[in-house]
Amino acid sequence: MARELMGSTKPVDANPGSIRGMYGMDISRNIIHGSDSVTSAEREIALYFKPEELIDYPKVGDEWLSE
Repeated sequence: MARELMGSTKPVDANPGSIRGMYGMDISRNIIHGSDSVTSAEREIALYFKPEELIDYPKVGDEWLSE
C-alpha cells in the first residue's frame, strides 16, 4: 500500500495520483523515500539521525490490539 502511494522510483514512470507522480522532479529529487528492507532502513536512518534524536513511543490503540 505504501509503495503504491509513493509511486515508482522514477517519477516519469509513477502513476499520476502517486506522490512521486504528482511532485517528483527526477530520480534524484523524487520527494519521498521508502527503504526496501529493515536492514536498509537501519543503515539509512543512521545516515540522517543521531541515536539521541530517535525516540520510541506507544501508538494510540496498541493497548487494544493483541496477536
